[in-house]
Amino acid sequence: MNAVQHRDAAAGRWWQLSLTEQLGHVGSEVSRAVRWQSRNPDVARRALFRALELFDLTLADPRHRASPARLREIARARELVADFLAGENQYGCTGPSLQKYFDAFAVAARRSSGGVGRP
Repeated sequence: MNAVQHRDAAAGRWWQLSLTEQLGHVGSEVSRAVRWQSRNPDVARRALFRALELFDLTLADPRHRASPARLREIARARELVADFLAGENQYGCTGPSLQKYFDAFAVAARRSSGGVGRP
């Protein structure tokens, strides 16, 4: 997981997106990982790594530093996703519950910007 998957995002473009857009994109990778989990674990694993990378870029966004509660929620969502897809699922998450959480961000981003762009 050392190689950067989202080169443009890592170069700073990610920080030009709103938080709802950022989490909408994270949700796309989470959804992909959930969808492929039983069919092709390697594809699911790569999607999980991309989602974790996007979470990390979101957590590093300087705009979010002013809100410790926001950072805690982002970090908590990252923890739940990692636990569900790569851990023991000690929190009891489900694919549909994660999808519902992230879909709300994608819908909000689409409404506020007229569509979700690519990172």
